[in-house]
Amino acid sequence: MNKSMLLVPLIATLAACATTPVPLKGEFSPLKPSGSIDGSHSGERVRWGGEIIKVEPAESSTCFEVLSRELDSSARPNRRDTSEGRFIACRAGFYDPEVFTKGRELTVVGSVSGTQTGRVGQFDYTYPRVAADTVFLWPRRPLVIEQRNAWPHDPFWGPGFGPWWGGGYWGPPPVVIIKPNPSSGGGDKH
Repeated sequence: MNKSMLLVPLIATLAACATTPVPLKGEFSPLKPSGSIDGSHSGERVRWGGEIIKVEPAESSTCFEVLSRELDSSARPNRRDTSEGRFIACRAGFYDPEVFTKGRELTVVGSVSGTQTGRVGQFDYTYPRVAADTVFLWPRRPLVIEQRNAWPHDPFWGPGFGPWWGGGYWGPPPVVIIKPNPSSGGGDKH
């Protein structure tokens, strides 16, 4: 079988993972949460995302406190240590805090609706506020299991070759590293 024929389904699958979900498509202001705390940007359409810090259901709406993260090409929050600050996004309806748990990734689409003051620890904080039209909860990222040999290679056979490669005679067994997958797509719309 031709190797290029095997690549076609792989490329199609990867392309599908990199597309923006339909509810998150559109034209939005380049405004970042940190740039909107002066309160002068009310009404601007934004698409912001990040990690959920807290969820507070009220009588007719639910508000999310979110640690803002830069969005990737599919509008999913990047997994980096940088942040544009925090923001509050509120949407009509009930969103269960047991589903929308702390640390889950969320992208919202809506309009800036001023600011809200609160506290982060003992610090007074001004949150930009978004009246959300769309709240998109991303699925948890799958774990990636990576196996590495504790020794760089078998000195007589070269890397990855020889009868004792991978432990036993020439060293300890392989080390297994489990870490989050930094690039996965898909989503749950709620």
